[in-house]
Amino acid sequence: MAGRVLVAVKRVLDYQARVRVKPDKSGVDLTNVKMSMNPFCEIAVEEATRLKEAKLAEEVVVVSIGPKQAAETLRTAMAMGADRAVHVQTDEEVQPLAVAKLLAAVARQEQPGLVLLGKQAIDDDSNQTGQMLSALLGWPQATFASKLVLDASAGKATVTREVDGGLETLRVSLPAVVTADLRLNEPRYATLPNIMKAKKKPLATTSPQELGVDVSPRLQTLRVEEPAKRKGGVILGSAAELVDKLRNEAKVI
Repeated sequence: MAGRVLVAVKRVLDYQARVRVKPDKSGVDLTNVKMSMNPFCEIAVEEATRLKEAKLAEEVVVVSIGPKQAAETLRTAMAMGADRAVHVQTDEEVQPLAVAKLLAAVARQEQPGLVLLGKQAIDDDSNQTGQMLSALLGWPQATFASKLVLDASAGKATVTREVDGGLETLRVSLPAVVTADLRLNEPRYATLPNIMKAKKKPLATTSPQELGVDVSPRLQTLRVEEPAKRKGGVILGSAAELVDKLRNEAKVI
């Protein structure tokens, strides 16, 4: 049995919302836009909940790093089945290395048998936090998981992961860090009764300072711009004309 499962979740711009760049090009405008849980984090929460329902885990703890509003994301995770939450509250920009350090500090306090994360967040697409967390803790890692099987008696996990050439199967010792890919599962919808129950579940608040982690950015964003608008398509009369345009206009051949 994994005992306690720690799941990291992130509050991001909803995947259906229209992304707008700030007028000063300093970043993405988040004013009056819908925010939600990162889709890959939802998959990680679902997997942890299923492990508990299968009696392979005793407790599911979710953790999020971000502003006061991130508590809403944690409540959503608890409505999906998590037992309690830890909110590392900060209004500062927290980059992947700092996130990994904060999660490592929480993991040392919680002593989980398994840490689950989304493979990446859809806002920055960094795909770094799980790998960095594994290195900081000195635990085995299995990224891009499309299937997770726990062997409680042996203290091992068998993870099928998606790689460029197909599927790779790893067997890792617990505790371990696993990052969830799209095909790991399909997250459940939080029902109204569970949403109401989640309001009464414990949510502890801490800060980077209390955890002893410096979250000062190591990278500086110089400029954010929207992608160039696509031109309308044209109908060509022949394959030769297509080749000519690809060679002389698009310059891709």
